[in-house]
Formats: sequence, structure tokens, C-alpha cells
Amino acid sequence: MITSINQEIERLSRQIHALTEVSKSLTSPLELHELLNRVMDKIIGILEPADIGTIMLWDESAGLFKVEASFGFDSNTLKDVGLRAGESVTGKVFDNGCACLLSTSAEVAEAMNDMRMANRRALEKSLRSVDYDPIGILAVPLSVSTQIYGVLVLETLEGEAGFTPEDIPFVQTLADLIALCIDRARLQTKADAIRVANQTERLRSEVMAALSHQLRMPLSAIKGYSTALLLDEVDWSDDKRNEFLNYIDEECDSMQAMIAELLDSSLIDVGQLSIDPQPVRLPPLAHSIGLELQRRADKHQIIIDIPADFPIVDADTRWIKQVFRNILDNSIKYSPEGGLVVIRGEIREENVLISIADQGVGISPEDLIPLFEKYFRVNPHDLHIPGTGLGLPIARAIVEAHKGRIWAESKIGQGTTLYFTLPYNHIDDQS
Repeated sequence: MITSINQEIERLSRQIHALTEVSKSLTSPLELHELLNRVMDKIIGILEPADIGTIMLWDESAGLFKVEASFGFDSNTLKDVGLRAGESVTGKVFDNGCACLLSTSAEVAEAMNDMRMANRRALEKSLRSVDYDPIGILAVPLSVSTQIYGVLVLETLEGEAGFTPEDIPFVQTLADLIALCIDRARLQTKADAIRVANQTERLRSEVMAALSHQLRMPLSAIKGYSTALLLDEVDWSDDKRNEFLNYIDEECDSMQAMIAELLDSSLIDVGQLSIDPQPVRLPPLAHSIGLELQRRADKHQIIIDIPADFPIVDADTRWIKQVFRNILDNSIKYSPEGGLVVIRGEIREENVLISIADQGVGISPEDLIPLFEKYFRVNPHDLHIPGTGLGLPIARAIVEAHKGRIWAESKIGQGTTLYFTLPYNHIDDQS
């Protein structure tokens, strides 16, 4: 009798310790997937009958239960497992919302009889040298209030000791802690999404207000110069007419650039950024865009420093030109005192690296983080720099669509360097 009481006290002590450890794990600042895998390690370590286990979460978009965490399985192979609603033990426990204890091989076989062969094969493969033939299962729902997120499944593969009804309250308590963690993570994700959406909407509203003002300015100038040219009572000289026409042309270019950015951004938003890769030589392309921008940058000197043996890349010429144009435009705008703008090219093992450096006002470290977000604009003190806040986000979308990366480095008062990479094939392009 005393021995039995001592054993029960020891069992309860282990469970309390396990609950404490699991609670500590669930408060760790880790990603949900990593957090749940750590919890699975602790659960299996305290429950002797449990040889393997999974946390199966319902994926509404896929209409399947997917493995979020596991123990005893090869996690990469488990990615192929996807249980339908009502399928196997997981589906039944999810539908019923109640714990399920299967103590014999016959009960397990009956409950898993409707598991699709593809899922069974994936489970068997993930166990490698061990056959997937459970002799006992304890599965409990992961729920918070009326919301069920998935199922915790613990399985016994061998041995005489199996799960007992006394294990159910303990495992259900663990499942409730896990469910609270999942609920917290999902609420946090929703809150983050709402915060980002609100911030984006605020920035969009601010940019739209600024943009409408900026569009009115060239329109007013165009209207003023064209009205002046149409005055019958004034006989303008040819030089003055050409001056007015040049002003009109410049203002039209400014409007066209702003409208083009809005249109490009809209294409990206609706997933219509279509890339048509063709063999492209970047040096002449960079020279072409540099010359285009140089015409309206009297204070700047644009220098191209790209090796003659630069490899050919597969890219969409139109969009890569836009990347150069957007970055160069930023470099010029944010170096209002002029100076050098240097375009360099570097051949690396897996890709080519393009850098565009200016000698402008620079960007603070905190502004480098959201630099490529839509509508975000760096606002240096005492400077009014026009723009939509879309140029760099568009450049990022284009570069990433080409399987490249884009980033920035900067120091206040010393200028900014924008980098982007493009992959290329390791073939003798110059032959």
C-alpha cells in the first residue's frame, strides 16, 4: 500500500515538474514551430508509454491537418502528411472535441483504417528503420474555449506499458497549455497584420495627399507656361518660347514618372508583375540609364564602373532598367548638393552584384529597416524631397522576382549605397 502511494506521489511530482517545464518553454521568445517542437521533447520525456508524437494543426486554406511539431519522426518527410477532415484518429478527435484513448492494436487499427495510403507511407518513411504500427494512442484536442486548433497525438510503438485513463487529465492539461500558446501566437499575428495595415494605410493617405499636391504643381506650371505662350498680346522671342517649352517638357516628365510609379505599384499589388527573361548585358544598360538621368542632374556626375567581362544575365530588360532608374533617381534626389553617383558591378560565385553609391545626406539606421516598404519616405531635416515612396519597393519587387536580393547601407552625412544581386549561369558568356 505504501509502495503504491509512493509511486503515485512520484508520478504526480513528475507531472507537476513537466507542467512547470512546459509552461516555461511556452513563454520563450521563439517561433511557434520551434516552441512546439521543444514542448514535444518534454512531453515525450515525461510520459513513458509515448515513443513518438505529433501536434497536428488544421490548415483552413488547405483543408488539411498538417504536422506543426513532432518527436521521433523525420520532420522533412512529415511535410508530406496531410490528413483530411475526419481522417484517422486526428480527424475523429477534432470532430468530437474529446480525448481518445486506444489501448490495443485492434483499436488502433480500426481507428486508423480510413487513413489514406499516401499518409501512411509518409509516416512509415519518416520513421526510417522502425515500422509504423502503433499499439497504443492517446490523442487530445487542442482547444481554447470553443475554438479547436488541432490535435496532440501521442503513440506507443513497443513495450508492455501503455497509456491509461489516469494519463488523460495530465495530457489534456498539456494540450490546453499548447492551445493557449497557439491562440496567443495567432492573435499576435492578427494584431501585427492590423498594425501593419493601419500603418500602411496612414502612409498611403499621407503620400496620396502629398502626391496630389505634387501633381498640382507641375500642372499649374504647365498651365501657366502654355497660357503665356498663347497670349496674343505678347510677342515672345524664340529663346523665351524654347525656355517655356523646356519647362513644360520637364514638368511633363515629372508627372509621367509619378504616374508610372503608381501604375507599376498597382501591377505588383495585383500580382501582375510579369517577368520575361532574356539574355541581357548590364554594362550598356547601365550606361543608357546613367545617360538618361545625367541629362537632368546638372550637379551630379554619374560614373559607370562595370568590368568589360561582366557576364550576361537572364533578365527582363524593361524591369531591370526600372530598377536602375528608381535607385539612381533616389540617389540624385537625396544628394541635393550634387557629387558623384557611382554604379559598380562585381562578379561573384553565384550572382552578379550591382551597387549604386551617392554622396548625399545619408539615412539613419532606424530608417534603413522600413526603407523598402511601400509609401515609406526618408525625410531629412530642412529638406523637402518630392516622391511617392514607391520607387524602392518597386525595385525590390522586381529584383526579388528575378530571384535576387536588394539592400542598403548608409551613414548620415556620408551618403548611401544601394545593392542588388541577379543570378547568372556559369557559362562562358563572352564567347
